[in-house]
Amino acid sequence: MTETILANATVVLPETVVAGTVVIRDGEIADISEGRSVPTGAINCEGDLVMPGLIELHTDNLERHLEPRPKVDWPHKAAIIAHDAELCSVGITTVFDALRVGSVTKKSGDYKKYAREVATELLDMRSRNALRISHYIHLRAETCSETLIEELDSFTAEDRVGIVSLMDHTPGARQFRNLDKLKEYYQGKHGMSDDDFDVHVSHQLALKEKFGTAHEAASVEGARRLGAVLASHDDTLAEHVVTSKQYGVTFAEFPTTIEAAQACNDHGIAVMMGAPNLIRGGSHSGNVAAHVLAEADLLDIVSSDYVPGALLSSALLLGDLWGDVARGIRTVTAAPAKAVGLTDRGRIEVGKRADVIRVKRVDGTGTLHGVWVKGQRVG
Repeated sequence: MTETILANATVVLPETVVAGTVVIRDGEIADISEGRSVPTGAINCEGDLVMPGLIELHTDNLERHLEPRPKVDWPHKAAIIAHDAELCSVGITTVFDALRVGSVTKKSGDYKKYAREVATELLDMRSRNALRISHYIHLRAETCSETLIEELDSFTAEDRVGIVSLMDHTPGARQFRNLDKLKEYYQGKHGMSDDDFDVHVSHQLALKEKFGTAHEAASVEGARRLGAVLASHDDTLAEHVVTSKQYGVTFAEFPTTIEAAQACNDHGIAVMMGAPNLIRGGSHSGNVAAHVLAEADLLDIVSSDYVPGALLSSALLLGDLWGDVARGIRTVTAAPAKAVGLTDRGRIEVGKRADVIRVKRVDGTGTLHGVWVKGQRVG
């Protein structure tokens, strides 16, 4: 029997915050009690927050480690280890690693399918207990592409695919309705000339026309076959949300307008927004600001998106905005767990999996003073 006692803590329960002690035993939360006493052998948390480990549903962070510079293919196992350690260091104890399937085939022939290979390596490392935190696969299904179906078909129900998201990056639609913003993004990231950008837009529109409908249907069926939750992405209009509901979408990633977020709420679809949007005060694509949705009670889940360390800060920020710390923390713990059907974690409750973090408040953010996964200290 292994036991850890976190005492004199500010314990974040699902609906409230109390001064108390959390006992972790054999990988589970064994007991919760109120009071400031520190039993012999306990860790004195000195009033720090003790909360569930953070649950991340959508992050591109692994891709950043796989390609740290344009056209630099980093050794995959080293990239996975670095990614795993980085997430652990910011309090994320469960992650759904986003891997892109169905990318556009470049005319130069330099597009290489990578999702299947990386998923195999990640699952192998998990089976060898080489990773600190819990990993699942999130397949980002690019419907405006050429290779989606063959890539999607390479995954099976044994691959821990927890999420399939419907990605439509057609120029002039959804995330990039504003073509000037799209141009700014591609020229900044890929160094495209004006002519290159015009060719890209024309090519994407042609792909959408040729494959869009079939790829959307294949993605919905793929999620069903894999036993994965289906997510929408960048819903903009109420009609998009109606379609999402018909497909069986559980949560909406980054709706771009208040109209879409309200429609999600009306249809029982959880709304997820990006932590960078929340912390920066606005969207880099010119879409609706996350704080606007939070103030309208239309924000349910937060994702770190492209800044892993932003997840904890955003939850604390929301707790301050709402005047309810427990509610803010739910957006990165209990709410994402519910959206993907993980019933064993995301809450400080007796019998739940002991994925727990200790956090010291530092002004508007927090610093990690301990990370436990299944009761084992990993950070």
